[in-house]
Parts: sequence; structure tokens; C-alpha cells
Amino acid sequence: MLAEIITIGDEILIGQIVDTNSAWMAKQLNLIGISVKQITSVSDDESHIIEALQNAEKRVDVILITGGLGPTKDDITKTTLAKYFNMGFRRDEPTLEIVSQLFKRLNRPMIELNAKQADVPVGCEVILNKRGTAPCMWFNEHGKIFVSIPGVPYEMMYLMGEEILPRLKSRFKLPHIVHHTILTAGIGESFLATEIEDIEAELPSHIKLAYLPRLGQVRLRLSATGDDQAKVTADVQVFVNKIVQRIKKYVAAEEDIPLEKAILQLMDARALTLSTAESCTGGYIAHLITQIAGSSSVFYGGAVAYSYSLKESVLGVKKSTLTDYGAVSEETVKEMAEGALKHFKTDYAVAVSGIAGPDGGMENKPVGTVWIAVCNKQKTISKLFHFSNERIQNIERSAVAALTMLLNMLKEN
Repeated sequence: MLAEIITIGDEILIGQIVDTNSAWMAKQLNLIGISVKQITSVSDDESHIIEALQNAEKRVDVILITGGLGPTKDDITKTTLAKYFNMGFRRDEPTLEIVSQLFKRLNRPMIELNAKQADVPVGCEVILNKRGTAPCMWFNEHGKIFVSIPGVPYEMMYLMGEEILPRLKSRFKLPHIVHHTILTAGIGESFLATEIEDIEAELPSHIKLAYLPRLGQVRLRLSATGDDQAKVTADVQVFVNKIVQRIKKYVAAEEDIPLEKAILQLMDARALTLSTAESCTGGYIAHLITQIAGSSSVFYGGAVAYSYSLKESVLGVKKSTLTDYGAVSEETVKEMAEGALKHFKTDYAVAVSGIAGPDGGMENKPVGTVWIAVCNKQKTISKLFHFSNERIQNIERSAVAALTMLLNMLKEN
């Protein structure tokens, strides 16, 4: 069973908003055994929408359309669908009642433009939208299923979860799709591929392996399809075990989670605490950590100490260390980490000091030079990195490198 998602709206194509709907929808469809063949974004233009519908019909069984269902003239999805299927309009009374009640609750008058939200193509099945004024419309036409869904994310999610996905599951015999993700850190994609080349060659035809790299990390996703979910899951697990055993020292998690969450879970299970001392990363490591719900059970806090004076007063770095070696040095970053450990009273601490750029580089310390230290009460480890000339990339790479060093120290202990 194949699906295509068509998002409609000039605001997407000019970059005014980011299309998060498609990614969420694709994930939910995949979970019930429907593969998304293509995601298409088109403008609020009748000819473009019709062309997208015609092309989608040739490729897939289910076409899901989001956006363009508002009450204003620029929202033309409904009229375009009616033209495409050669249908007139009718007023759907249950939808009109929902719209009327909404305006009544808001104590606002309902004008005809709002009432027209209840006008739908005569041949569609209306799926009531209890979260908004625009109805969801289901068409069985041309031997395909077309579903037009409001583009407001919380309305779309409600309709997909409560109505559309259950209907698709009940109407079709769908295969089981099983995914298992292995998060790795500290090894590049090509080196990783070399490490597991022979295991990858053993994969049966119904199991696929995908490499999903990002800065300092690679996710390995094993995917399999079959009618027997238990068997498919067991087949995937055999190869997960083989891969994890082979690259154990690089494995951060056996699930699709961020590196920082994997670390927090590990530390929380051991009742360990963490603090940070950041210079060139400007609090980005703390930001990554505190995005995770429940991080307060592990993360006590940290310091963003850019200046020499703050490195001294907040973290206890010796003035002589800064004078003799500079802020971007092994000596300084080790004292930053040890100072955080001491002053913030945690079990582990991470410190970063470097030259993020694009300015500030020197002959012996060019832009991209970063020192990172990780410590606990028993030892401190430090490492020098040479990244690029790109400031944002250097900040992100430094954070991932620091988290990877912390993970490795945790695994050693």
C-alpha cells in the first residue's frame, strides 16, 4: 500500500512556514504499514494542484492533501477538488452545527463566509473536524482514496489519529513494518559501513539497512516488512544483536532518541548528576540537555563563562593558567571542568573552550580549534579538536563531541 502526501500553500514554498505536517503524517502512516512514496508541495494555484493530483494517482493508492481549506479566497483546495472530480456542492449540516457552536462559544457573529466552511463537494464523505471549522473530506474516486485534511497541525493530528488512520487500517489488509534504530557516536559513516560490511551483506531481502548521518553521529535503521509481525521483529533483532556486538563501543542507544537523551537515561539509571562549563558553545550543551523532559533529575546546571574573569570567579580557573596558556588550552578546559564539578557539586562535569569563528583565530590556534574536558571525582580526560570555519557548525560539533566524550567515560565506569 503506497501513499503520497500533497501539501498546499504558498507559505510553504516561500519558506514562511516549515512543513512539519508531512513528516508527522509519513511517520504515522509507516507505523500502520503504509509506505509514503512521495511528498509534494504545491502553490495555491488550481492548475498546480490538479497536476499534482493527476501525478499522484499514477503512483499511489492513497493521496492525503493538507492545507488550503480556510474560508478566504486564497484557500482553493475544496473548489479545486470539486472541479477535479466534476462535483457540485452541498451544505453539510453537521459541519455547519460545529461551526455555529464554535462562534457561539466565542460570542462572535458568524458571517456567510464562515458558514461556507460547511459547503463540501457532493460526492465526498465528510469526516467531522471537532477541533476547527474546516471539515475533512474523504473521496473514493478513480479507484483511489483521496483525503483532504485541514493544514492546522493540531487539527490534522486529531483527524489523522482519531479518524483517518483507523479507517485505513480497517479497509485494507496492511503489512507490518518494523523499524529498529541504533544510535552511534564517535565514528564516521564510511568507517561504520566498513565495520559492518559483512553483516550488511547477510541481510535477507525483506530487511533493509539505512545510514542516517548527522554531525558526529550516525543512526543505523533496520527496516523490515512482512505479514507476521512477531517473525519480522525477531528477524530484525537477530541483525540488531550482530551489529551492536560488533560496534559496541560506539553504540549510544538502541532506540531512535537524541544522544543527550541516551546520556540522561544512563545517568539517571545510575543516580548520577551532571554540570557544564561552556565558553565557545554558549550554553548550547545545556540547551540540548534541558530540552529533554525529566533532565532535572540529572542536570544540576552550568556556567557560560566567556570572559577570563568569569572563568576565574565562577569556575575557579587560575589566573596564571589563563595568562600562561590562554582560554583555549588543555590546562584551562581541565580546570573549567574540575571547577564545575567542585562548585556545582555534581558527579560529572563537561567543559568546552574554543574558537568558534569566523574571527578570533591565531596562527597556532586557528578558527575551529576546540578543547573539551570531561571529569568525575576520579579523573579528568581532555581532547583537542580541529573543526571548520563555520561558527554554527563548530558549536554543534563541539557539543556532540563533548557529549560523546561524556558517554565514553560513563561506559568505561
